[in-house]
Parts: sequence; structure tokens; C-alpha cells
Amino acid sequence: MSLAWQFYISSVLIYLGVDVIACWGLNIQYGYTGITNFAYIIFQSAGAYTAAVLTLGPHKSGDFQTYVGGMHLPFPLPILAGGVVGGLLAALVGAVTLRRLRTDYQAVVFLVISLIATSVVTNATGWFNGAAGLSLVPKPLATELNLTLIGYQWFYVGLTAVFCLVVYVFVRRLTKSPLGRSMRAVRDHEQAAAALGKNVAGVRMLAYVVGGVIAGISGALLVGFIGAWSPGGWLYQETFIFFTAIIVGGAANNAGAALGALLVPVLFLEGTRFLPQVGRPGLVEALQWVAVGCLALIFLWFRPKGVIAERRRVVRLTIPEPVAAPTPSVASSATT
Repeated sequence: MSLAWQFYISSVLIYLGVDVIACWGLNIQYGYTGITNFAYIIFQSAGAYTAAVLTLGPHKSGDFQTYVGGMHLPFPLPILAGGVVGGLLAALVGAVTLRRLRTDYQAVVFLVISLIATSVVTNATGWFNGAAGLSLVPKPLATELNLTLIGYQWFYVGLTAVFCLVVYVFVRRLTKSPLGRSMRAVRDHEQAAAALGKNVAGVRMLAYVVGGVIAGISGALLVGFIGAWSPGGWLYQETFIFFTAIIVGGAANNAGAALGALLVPVLFLEGTRFLPQVGRPGLVEALQWVAVGCLALIFLWFRPKGVIAERRRVVRLTIPEPVAAPTPSVASSATT
């Protein structure tokens, strides 16, 4: 295999791993708990920015890019810090929206928050370097390993796979636990869940924060690979890619979310690179969003449960048979 194909395939596998992790985080919020979080991309972006500034080092006067909070933290602390910041931001946003608004209003507020965040980050030049974003972010362990370009690419594939495995084990244990059943109960009928003593607001907040942590980790992994961060690459439209992946793969299903990440961001969108150019230059790329919207509508209309439907769990209660009273013996009857 040529070096060019190795570089391309390894890059696609890394993007796939990052998208799978991101879809698992959104699946906890939307698939299992019913939170339509149209601001999901800002938590991934927050994790990416945090990992970048904690790797770049302190900002120097006269540098071509400006940011706050620069440090030189060793791997994997920047990635973990990205998850922490994503969770803290989710807690802040959730405290404002989840407790006081209905679910349909929450979706609108989340979308507005995403637009506001993009505008603030783009214009806050002193904090986030404006629209130019951050660049020349050191790659994790690149200096220590001293690998070739292709060698490091395959190393990062393995690193992403390790994070995918860790996140999958965590998500699986969470969704199969009593807390996971509570999340599904809140999603299906929050009034009934509240009547059974479940803290509906608390369950929603916990799911929202956990999803934010996973989104931050995925963003930190991505910025470590591409070595740059820019607000133009983290717009609200990217959230709809993840939503479409979950809808296509199957909501409230970890395998379905992973399959959706493979089908939509990788095969469906990446496949357009191999289509012949028709019309004006860039027309095929411009129609990607139209194609993604049509794909989501097709699945919502004809197969709303996705390729891998959620497995419905039925609890069967076994009622023990009544114990028959002992019959008196013949001897006892004669004595009586």
C-alpha cells in the first residue's frame, strides 16, 4: 500500500473514532434521555480549545496568536481536561435551560446558545484568537516517540481506538445500570417517572453533563490530531451531522450510534470526494447539507428506529404460587 493511501486510510479511521465517541455522548443526551441538544458542538469545541491551550504553553507577548490559560501539560492531561471543561460547560448551560423549560423550548434555546457561542468566540480575539483560531498545536507524544509521519498516524489510530474502548465500556455500563433505566423512563414519560419517585431534573442534568464530558474528550482527541482549532470548523451545522448519524444508526443503541458514525460522517460525506465534479466547482460539496437533511428525513419517515433499533426490555414479574396448608395426618385425626 502506498504512503498516500496509508495516510488517507489512517486519517479516516481517526476521524471515525472521534465521531463515534461524539455520537455516544449525544446518544446519552438525545437517545436515552430525550434531550434535543442542538448546542452539542460547543462542548466538543470547548474540549478542543482546552486541550490546545494546555498543550501550546503560556502565551508570549508578540506571538501571532492570542489565548488565555496556556500551559505545557503532559499527555493525557490535556485530553482529560478537555472532558472536564466540556462537562462544566454542560452543567452551566443545563442549569439555565433544563430545569425551567419544556423539551421543545430547550431545543430552540440550545440552538440560540450555539449561535451566540460561535459569535462570541469569533469576535473575542484576546481570548480565543478570533476567527483565525489556534494552530501549531503539538501532537501528543510526538517528540517522545519520534516516529515517521505514517508511523505516528497509525499510532494515533491505536490511541483513538483505546479511547473508544474506554468510552464504550463506560457508556455501556451506564446505560445498562439502574440510572440508564431511569434515563429511558424520563425520556418516555417524565410524569410517570416523577410519580415513581425519580428526580427528573437531576437525571436530565446528569445525562447532559456526561454527554458534555464525552464531547469534550472527542474534541480534545481531534485537535491533538489535526493540530489546529478554529471556530469556523465547529459551527452548529456539525451538530446535525451527529443527530443524523444517531437517527440513521439507531437512537438509544450504542452499536447503532457507532454504525451511524460510520455511515453518515465517513461513508456518506467522505464518499462525495470520489464523485465526479458536476456544474460549477464546489457544487457537490455545497449539496452535502441538502443530502444530509434528505437522509435524516427519509429515515424519520420510513424507519424512525434506525438501522439497529433500540432493544426494548420487558420485565416479567414472577408471582410465587401460594403454599398449600399441610393436611392433617390420620394419626393426628384419630388422637383428636
